[in-house]
This record gives sequence, C-alpha cells and structure tokens, in this order.
Amino acid sequence: MMYPFLTLADDTEITHSEMKADGRVKVYIETPDEIGGFHNATCWLPDYEWEDIEGYSDEEMDQFRTMIKDNAHLILEFSTKGGFSNS
Repeated sequence: MMYPFLTLADDTEITHSEMKADGRVKVYIETPDEIGGFHNATCWLPDYEWEDIEGYSDEEMDQFRTMIKDNAHLILEFSTKGGFSNS
C-alpha cells in the first residue's frame, strides 16, 4: 500500500509505503508530463537508495534528494502509522 505524503504545485505526487519487515520504506515520486505520461523516481529509506529514475533532470533530482533527506524522519514515522492522515 502506498500512502500520500505531499503534492507539489506542479502536481508532483510523493507517496510512501508502509515500513517493510526489513525496516525499509519505499518513497515514490511521480510528475505528469505534457504528453500524458509521467516522470518518476523511487527512493528506499533509510538507505537513500535511488532507482528507476525516468524523465527528471539532474537539477530536479538534486531538489528531490534534498526534500526526501529533509523529510525522511517524517516519512519513516508515518510509514509505521498508516500514513500522514492516521498520525
């Protein structure tokens, strides 16, 4: 299950999973593009392991890396409680 965490002004959605048995949490970032598709990236916390990055520039990824790092403590907490709305 993925839980909503944040929606940015450009309709980028940041969601996260529940905490897995191994203590990891999947963070998924998705932005609609102008041709009807999506740009996306996945980060695994607490390792900050990024994968499946498609469509984002290096500058955009730098911003996402900073955003996830600055909010990882919240995402990890919410992942144990069924998301933000259940906290």
